[in-house]
Amino acid sequence: MVKAIVGANWGDEGKGKITDLLAEKSDVVIRFQGGANAGHTIICDYGKFALHQLPSGVFYPHTTNIIGNGVALNVPAFLKELQSLEDGGVPAPHIIVDQRTQLLLSYHILLDTYEEERLAGKAFGSTKSGIAPFYSDKYAKIGIQVADLYHEDRLREQVEHICTLKNVLLEHLYHKPLLNPEDLFAELMSYREALKPYVGDAVTYVHQALAQGKEILLEGQLGSMKDPNLGICPMTTSSHTLAGFGTVGGAVPPTSIKDVVVVTKAYSSAVGAGAFVSELFGDEAEEMRRRGGDAGEYGATTGRPRRVGWFDAVATKYGCMVQGATQVVLTAIDCLGYLDEIKVCTGYEIDGKVTTDFPVPALLDQAKPVYETLPGWKCDIRGLTDYSAFPQAAKDYVDFLEERIGYPIALVSTGPKRHEIAVRR
Repeated sequence: MVKAIVGANWGDEGKGKITDLLAEKSDVVIRFQGGANAGHTIICDYGKFALHQLPSGVFYPHTTNIIGNGVALNVPAFLKELQSLEDGGVPAPHIIVDQRTQLLLSYHILLDTYEEERLAGKAFGSTKSGIAPFYSDKYAKIGIQVADLYHEDRLREQVEHICTLKNVLLEHLYHKPLLNPEDLFAELMSYREALKPYVGDAVTYVHQALAQGKEILLEGQLGSMKDPNLGICPMTTSSHTLAGFGTVGGAVPPTSIKDVVVVTKAYSSAVGAGAFVSELFGDEAEEMRRRGGDAGEYGATTGRPRRVGWFDAVATKYGCMVQGATQVVLTAIDCLGYLDEIKVCTGYEIDGKVTTDFPVPALLDQAKPVYETLPGWKCDIRGLTDYSAFPQAAKDYVDFLEERIGYPIALVSTGPKRHEIAVRR
């Protein structure tokens, strides 16, 4: 059986911990999209780790961890994370890098950085990790697969073609130094031996695991709002953040996904530019940011302060809908214990009319939040694992959110550690 774990919102929902928790009962964990542009923070018996490329099952010796074909593989980042596991005393995990996975290279990062510079005030708020240029190349059919590293003649032709195309941009649009084919080939050769112990046929492996009745977990990066098709275009990422893409990027059959676990926070947070209807500002935002998460609301990859706001039921209902949620996990409820009152955005006012349906991006900038206010519980519930022991106001808050989003909230996370979680249903 295949279970997918994905985000309902802008990313940063706390998926890392939940993936780590579910990986404990999984045989295979597949990272199916995205690159080193966003991270999952996990606190486990070995310490605290920020994973950007590795699947979150790497802390369990019984799991096979797959980097699927939909991933933008940044090899230096991958190797650095492996080293961080070794340095932290984590036993060497079993990893398969799918032979069809494509490589994110140094020129992708350069092009990403140059484009953000060129756009200046109209920039997308990119992490400058090379993601948009990578996926542009993939769909323009000039990407390099891991398997290509072991076929030098083919690889040299690809490198020459890439340099011809990219150097036009570098010279005439960005006015930057040109790519040297020999330098790019040398970069690729430096990755060949480093990756060799991990490269395999993940597609066949996954289908064999399914035939054997193994438990497979698809791990998504970011959330619904960042999907280039159904998210807040163009302020999205360039890979598909929805569970449905796991059938491609993780090479599992659509019929095998039986459970879609969608994660959302008890408040909202986002990194990067774009519409964010329930956003808070000033001291109110800074207080929520400081109390958020394990070390405050700062990006696991960039360290940038996250934008924060009240829970957005309109966006979350939509996010759960497009993910196909079978159950929802609510995280970081413990961070709200300081508040006398808690607001929830239950509708958007657009052109004088209130809607609970999430609008297209062209209308989103006009949306004004419509709030309902609930009483806070004014106590510390961090680490509680018995849902019946929650203060009534906290349970009322969860009931209210569930009613507004229309999907069952099964688990409520009360802290960043692996087992700080309460089963609600």
